[in-house]
Amino acid sequence: MKKLNDLRARRSALAVEIKDQLDSSTKAENRWEPADQEKYDQKMAEIDAIDGEVKRISDYLNKVSEEKTEDTIIDHFNNKTKDSVARQLYAKYIRGGDSALSAQEWQQINNTLSVGTNSQGGYTVQSEVAQTLIDALKAFGGMRAVSTVIATEQGNPLSFPTSDGTTEVGELIAENTTATAADPSFGTVAVNPYKFSSKIVAVPFELLQDSQIDIEAFVNKRLTQRLGRITNQMFTTGTGSSQPTGVVTGATSGKVGTTGQTLTVIFDDLVDLIHAVDPAYRLNDASPGDVCFMMADASLKVIRKIKDSQNRPIFLPGYDGLGGAMADSLLGYPIQINQDVAVMAANAKSILFGDFSKYIIRDVMQATMFRFNDSAYAKLGQVGFLMWLRSGGNLTDAKAVAYYTNSAT
Repeated sequence: MKKLNDLRARRSALAVEIKDQLDSSTKAENRWEPADQEKYDQKMAEIDAIDGEVKRISDYLNKVSEEKTEDTIIDHFNNKTKDSVARQLYAKYIRGGDSALSAQEWQQINNTLSVGTNSQGGYTVQSEVAQTLIDALKAFGGMRAVSTVIATEQGNPLSFPTSDGTTEVGELIAENTTATAADPSFGTVAVNPYKFSSKIVAVPFELLQDSQIDIEAFVNKRLTQRLGRITNQMFTTGTGSSQPTGVVTGATSGKVGTTGQTLTVIFDDLVDLIHAVDPAYRLNDASPGDVCFMMADASLKVIRKIKDSQNRPIFLPGYDGLGGAMADSLLGYPIQINQDVAVMAANAKSILFGDFSKYIIRDVMQATMFRFNDSAYAKLGQVGFLMWLRSGGNLTDAKAVAYYTNSAT
């Protein structure tokens, strides 16, 4: 663990050095010389090596101990629900099923449900545990990290009110003159929930019977991975027809790559993409990180090689600063990695930019777990688990986010 901390500290120090180097080169008396590029490349190479070493150590630790699952889920369950009644009942249900819970315990569950009642053969997860599941979904994909997430107790259709005031202006009038009427126009965008399944997760009897194994974290790791991936996919590229409307689907075209940019993007096109979004969105009161770039990791690899007119790299690696963690940034804006955004290819919508807080994710706070003990699993020495989640999403203001499209040829 100490080695991991040392590696991360060294990475942050290198990122700060790179930032200082790039900042100093913008001064009139300094130019970006070949020696500057050499230093930049050396530090970036060391950062890449550190990232690789951190990954290798993390993979090893996860392999050594099964209960050392995704840090996010472990943290949520150990810190937020450790020794709580909700977690104890949840663990008891996972290990023993319906029959393991007494009538009094079922009553405790019903008294603390997020909504509704338990289904036959199922366990409707209590609010405390349900929230940890929703929080853990942020680890997958990127959409939940920058979107506005709301929760409703029921799943009835919801129309979210919208109003575009970017073209509205006041007036200058003479004395004793009646003001002109100009009522704002309002619209609505549907943010309706859809039903998602984790698919069935089979767990061996041995894991359920071993009290030393953090079985709740093990099961929830698998469930949240699957639910996280499918919901992020829908929130990114969903068509809006019998599924959520993804941010790519709802966004506007900001820039089409110049001829020849089928697998790349140039500096000028990135600048055009930024300015395709009205300053009202770029400079609004959104939380830090809401206004950002979003792309797949393969596109970030391309971005890291781009230089400005002074031959300076435009990519700045993230680091842990005194004010908190700083994300990787591009032209002054954070970068959010989302593997469900298309990689660069002919006509691909590969880069998004804008205020992602205008994308609304709606969770209906009812997560239902089913535990299967039938012969199909028993003969294999397993117990099956399945979780249902109801969630939806939509971009409530199409002007808030724009996308870059790679050229066709």
